[in-house]
Amino acid sequence: MLKAAGRRWYYGAIMNDLSPAWPIREHRLPYQSKLEVREIGQIDLVVMHCTELPDLAMAREYGERVLYPAGTGNSGHYYIDRDGSVHCYVGPEFVAHHTRGYNPRAIGIELVNTGRYPNWYHSGCQTMDEPYTEAQIAATSALLRQLHEALPNLRLIAGHEDLDTAMVDASDDPDSRVYRKRDPGPHFPWPRILTETALTRLQPETAE
Repeated sequence: MLKAAGRRWYYGAIMNDLSPAWPIREHRLPYQSKLEVREIGQIDLVVMHCTELPDLAMAREYGERVLYPAGTGNSGHYYIDRDGSVHCYVGPEFVAHHTRGYNPRAIGIELVNTGRYPNWYHSGCQTMDEPYTEAQIAATSALLRQLHEALPNLRLIAGHEDLDTAMVDASDDPDSRVYRKRDPGPHFPWPRILTETALTRLQPETAE
């Protein structure tokens, strides 16, 4: 079995050989080495998220928070800012915590977007009004094509809202229920992304 360092080199070599390649900025989280290491053959799914936070700086702050006994926290692998810049917080060779029940097989991609921030579970604040920028969508499509080419078993894509359909008590009214996750939300252009990447959308009724 390859060691983690060897896998990092392998991924880097593949991603750097892709052409045309969208630039990826390396900003690995401090606890990355504490995450579980996996074989690339495990990865068959990308889960699309939005940060539901105002900016990349706050998304980074949340990603660095240690929440588990192993010294790790919740984070996607890649973050795409409104200007289209792509930032790698966790390498694909590591299992990141981003989607309950799917992490060992999935890559998590987070688009910076306010979503329902700061009242995520308020019953009157469930609309997601901020559109994604053209730069974000172009970067998303390019990154997905790169990953599809680099990861031999990657064939599926889903929204966080497709896979985590749990409901929770509304923060303003315990008699009301709201969805725990609604990202990437109604502004994510699924037809365009599916056409440009040749990935298949995985939804609850077809979840494997």
